[in-house]
Amino acid sequence: MTYTFDDLKKDVAEGRIDTVLACLVDMQGRLMGKRFQAEYFVESAYEETHSCNYLLATDMEMETVSGYKSTSWAAGYGDYTMKPDLATLRKLPWLEGTALVLCDVLDHHTHAEVPHSPRAILKRQVKRLEAMGLKAYMASELEFFLFDQSFDDARESGYRDLRLASGYNEDYHIFQTTKEEDVMRALRNGLQGAGIPVENSKGEASAGQEEINVRYADALAMADRHSIIKNATKEIAWQRGKSVTFLAKWNYTAAGSSSHIHQSLWSVDGKEPKFFEKDARYGMSDLMRSYVAGLLAHASEITYFLAPYINSYKRFVAGTFAPTKAVWSKDNRTAGYRLCGEGTKGIRIECRVGGSDLNPYLAMAALIAAGIAGIEGKLELEAPFEGDAYGGKDIREIPKTLRGAAAALKESEMLREAFGDDVVDHYLRAAEWEQEEYDRRITDWEVARGFERA
Repeated sequence: MTYTFDDLKKDVAEGRIDTVLACLVDMQGRLMGKRFQAEYFVESAYEETHSCNYLLATDMEMETVSGYKSTSWAAGYGDYTMKPDLATLRKLPWLEGTALVLCDVLDHHTHAEVPHSPRAILKRQVKRLEAMGLKAYMASELEFFLFDQSFDDARESGYRDLRLASGYNEDYHIFQTTKEEDVMRALRNGLQGAGIPVENSKGEASAGQEEINVRYADALAMADRHSIIKNATKEIAWQRGKSVTFLAKWNYTAAGSSSHIHQSLWSVDGKEPKFFEKDARYGMSDLMRSYVAGLLAHASEITYFLAPYINSYKRFVAGTFAPTKAVWSKDNRTAGYRLCGEGTKGIRIECRVGGSDLNPYLAMAALIAAGIAGIEGKLELEAPFEGDAYGGKDIREIPKTLRGAAAALKESEMLREAFGDDVVDHYLRAAEWEQEEYDRRITDWEVARGFERA
């Protein structure tokens, strides 16, 4: 059920809500913002509030990174305007007396949307589709690992000797996941109560690995849900003395954690599936074939937005259900792009490249932009790959490193046209900084390997 501003005002007046979280989504896909006294929010802050513009120019550790055109010490790190999108308003059952609203990020002086804000990037691609009479529906699966230690205990131990919530591979395992229901049941019910319709949770392919799935939605709504789900998972685990990680590859011996993104195009009113053609091969319309061809043609260019960190590329290992080849196939989990729902109105393409560390707005925007390029260019779709894609020879590969993905992003004419040069250069700087920071660090592996033997 939709939670409206009128509902909020009533809940505030009757004492059920006393706090409103006004949040923007940062470059890393995290919720950043303020906790408002609810009375003040419904009185005036629902119109706008403000935040420092460094929030869209920092790294994971909130470092003020040099080299951004949008903001700097020289420019004084001024304000952005945060404009609450009241369509995203919801109560959060897992936080007492609390509601949440997501905000668009506007220029403090012009009140135009900040082009490199993740929500604005996705909204721009959604509008491009609307101009074509199309609407994107998406669903993102989210995987993560659950640990028995709290976040504080994990940090104080140096993230060593962590106890996973289960002791063995729990993929689809009911008894093993029963042991984790304290967290997972609270997560499912909490999200459902927050207006995010949950489908299921399940054990994943390693000890302690979980997956949560919610109902598909239009691209912007799905990205909003995704960012809230990640924050909710951390908060609910923390409340129970547990911790979770959305690292793409937290441990060498464990499976990686993904965020597969299912995508299809429909008419703007959401009634006609534009990817489906009953009598066509596999039920794929010409529009779908061109869209998928666009995903493949620009696969390397968009990889950064699916795998934004050094660690992201540790996940791409053969035989682990994480893809290494950017090819498409029919219901084949070894390929980077999998056809699902063959021959039905639910036909869709699943991108299996993205890890659980991606920013959903950026990932979905990049996928849509590549798909539009395929449609506009009327690209022909290659034949589906058959067999084990891990062992495929002379076929398109996913970039193996962040350095390679950043190089492809830099040279992408398609993304520069779709996003704008300033936006691409902004995220290119983020990729460069991530690489620079990693290149100067000493890892435990290096020390253990060479301390005595070097």
